[in-house]
Amino acid sequence: MWQRLSFRTQLFVPLGASFLAALILGGILLQIFATDQLADENEPARRSIGTIATALNNTLRASDNPQKTLDAFVRSLDASSDIQFRRIEDGPPVSPKDDARNLKVVPRWFVDLLTIPDMDAASPVVIDGRHVGNLVFVPDLSADLFEKWIGFLALTGLVAVLMSLTGIIAYLFAGSALRPLQNLGQGLTRIRRGDYATPIPVGGPPEIRQSCEEANALATTLARLSQDNRDLLHRLVSLQDDERRDLARELHDELGPLLFAIRAGTIALIDAEPQAGNLGNSAQDVLQSVEALQQTNRRILDRLRPLYIEELGLATSVQTLLRNFRKQAPHIALTDTIDPDLNVIDGPLARTIYRVIQEALTNVLRHAKAGSAHVEATVTGETLAIEISDDGGGFPADNVFGRGLTGMHERVRALSGSLSLLRADERTYVRCRLPAEPAREAPVNS
Repeated sequence: MWQRLSFRTQLFVPLGASFLAALILGGILLQIFATDQLADENEPARRSIGTIATALNNTLRASDNPQKTLDAFVRSLDASSDIQFRRIEDGPPVSPKDDARNLKVVPRWFVDLLTIPDMDAASPVVIDGRHVGNLVFVPDLSADLFEKWIGFLALTGLVAVLMSLTGIIAYLFAGSALRPLQNLGQGLTRIRRGDYATPIPVGGPPEIRQSCEEANALATTLARLSQDNRDLLHRLVSLQDDERRDLARELHDELGPLLFAIRAGTIALIDAEPQAGNLGNSAQDVLQSVEALQQTNRRILDRLRPLYIEELGLATSVQTLLRNFRKQAPHIALTDTIDPDLNVIDGPLARTIYRVIQEALTNVLRHAKAGSAHVEATVTGETLAIEISDDGGGFPADNVFGRGLTGMHERVRALSGSLSLLRADERTYVRCRLPAEPAREAPVNS
């Protein structure tokens, strides 16, 4: 639970708890020392009540009219005096804690929190041997309680100010430490996604700055390795294209004329059928085999190197590929959205786009058992987007990229693009993204 809290929360919770504990401890200490202080401050006045009562009783005994003398003494007492005369019929004196004089400024809840010491002091007043009342000590604690209240407010204010200042300092400190850490985390995320060009801002404490510098150095190394890898893939793809071109040339220049000669000789045998006797049927079979072999040779040549891309343009070549697919698989409803701007693309980028569409359609035909398929190739700004989808059974979970798509993936990576295969809404999607400007070609040594 604690580990899930943010760094600021983990920093502020102990600080807040410590300040709250300090405030509570201060209140407890205030309550403890306030009791002793109130008792010490009023102890002299409490002890003097006996002396005054003794002097008053002596005066009353010597007076001719003690009641009049007592009334004069009571009138001489100020209403705010701590010493009061209380007649027997008036009942017990009011507790200092309940005296309304004490609650003019100080809140009642604060007074209730304090422990008022027992300061009751009463000395009897006697006239002619009769107990007529008591001199009682009723201290006015309003000034003392106000002093304690001001001390409590000062303590609370000091804790609040310290808490605010510490919180602001901690917040700024946490921000100065967290901001570089956030930048470092975002930078590592970019590195994980393959963005090595955006450097991580270097800042914060020395330990964090060192981590940022190391991460930037790692990004530089990974960028160099990634470029070297793309150059190597590009060289491999170029070598494969060269081998395909050489093989296509051999098939076209060597096997093509031989098949044409066999076909011409077979036609001659068929034309001479009356003289050939039973050789007519065999010649027809040979002619059919030769024609099938010529068609197979053309398909192989088309897969090895579609030479007409340079002649007709990429968009037209893709449309030709789609027409051949429709002829070969009439049971699959094929729709397409081909951007005419594809015709301006040539070179390795054009061949890669063509190969991706060709390989994806081959997989649809051989493995998908689909009833419909859609091909989309568009140019948007500096990005080429190719998507081939079908409603077939999808791909095995443990074999996302087959041999053909693995080769296409290498081609796409060599051009700094991306190729993904996913399943959504009961359809399978092959999605390819390529930069409109192809990656620089690595030199190929012959």
